[in-house]
Amino acid sequence: LSLLPNELRLGNIMDGIAPSFESANLIEVAKKNAARQAVQDYLMPSFRYVGIGSGTTVQYVVEAILEQGPSFYSKMVFIPTGNERPSVNGAPIPIEVAFDGADEIDEDLNLIKGGGACLFQEKLVAVSAMKFVAVAALSVVTVETDYRKQSKRLCTQWKSIPLEVLPLAAPLVLQRLKLMGSSKAVLRSGLPGKAGECVTDNGMWIIDAQFPPLLLPRDLDYDQDGKGNNGYWEVGKLAAELLGIPGIVEIGLFHGFNGEQGTSLQKEFQAQKPVAAYFGMPGGEVYLQRPT
Repeated sequence: LSLLPNELRLGNIMDGIAPSFESANLIEVAKKNAARQAVQDYLMPSFRYVGIGSGTTVQYVVEAILEQGPSFYSKMVFIPTGNERPSVNGAPIPIEVAFDGADEIDEDLNLIKGGGACLFQEKLVAVSAMKFVAVAALSVVTVETDYRKQSKRLCTQWKSIPLEVLPLAAPLVLQRLKLMGSSKAVLRSGLPGKAGECVTDNGMWIIDAQFPPLLLPRDLDYDQDGKGNNGYWEVGKLAAELLGIPGIVEIGLFHGFNGEQGTSLQKEFQAQKPVAAYFGMPGGEVYLQRPT
């Protein structure tokens, strides 16, 4: 069994994470509570490989694991976004569970991810996991808006789908997106960190493609086939169309089936959806969403 070349420990993952629980605002406390419950429900002390994503709630997942003490996690190998997947003789070893955040979650547990420009690595972690668990805040309340990461349909609150594209193909991709109904698709800027385009760790660019709220299979009927009629797409049909555009490396839609369903379908290493989503509520309680 070969471990990661630079096996990462929890302390390393926490390096550079500034916010503390004491100074967190209400929404951060909500994320903390959701992370604690997710870890309690899905992280077993017998697990060997644990995926750690790059969403904003992940710092609280790590803190929740640390609270269990070294005797609980000392034998675990934590695999953060972007790290090499563990393998034996070239065959991938399943990650028992992976935790990550989400930009938006619909009522069927489809996700939009990629707001942090790490969508390709985040999807690798998700499909490598036997169980992927999403952790988010249900509501971020300001004086101006009530923003919910849980929506009945994707692209309701989080208006655009991040796409990781080859720089050379960006003009073609933008043209195709407009023909598909995403007239406001734009290259993401690297500002304020850097001038020019947002460049991913893979050397790609990010296009943010806006679409009307995405349909679910049960929304389809004789008049609406979910293939872009009047600009409206069904989640799976849009994902397939986007991935068929030359130059798109990966998309920020996580859809299809979850790890448990993938096992029963004999489709290991293909599951993108979470087995559960934990939402921290402003009042401190945790809302759990599972497949219906």
